[in-house]
Amino acid sequence: MTFAERIESKLRAALAPSELRVDDDSDRHAGHAGSRTEGETHFRIYIVAEAFRGKSRVARHRMVNDALRDEFAERIHALAIHAAAPGE
Repeated sequence: MTFAERIESKLRAALAPSELRVDDDSDRHAGHAGSRTEGETHFRIYIVAEAFRGKSRVARHRMVNDALRDEFAERIHALAIHAAAPGE
């Protein structure tokens, strides 16, 4: 299982999204702080979930970050998040 697949699995379990895409942007950050030669350190997430309805942008990001707490401790250096409720 790739790290991106692990992220996807964690987010599906925690937030039951109707849409989810996890992009590994690590190759765009090679040589930058936090990058690793094996990659899988920089990600971009697009997620749509009913759990975000009525929540602020900050609250949505916290929900994603909380779901990925272990992954941040292990490998994630940077995470760009686009989080929306259905219909937004």
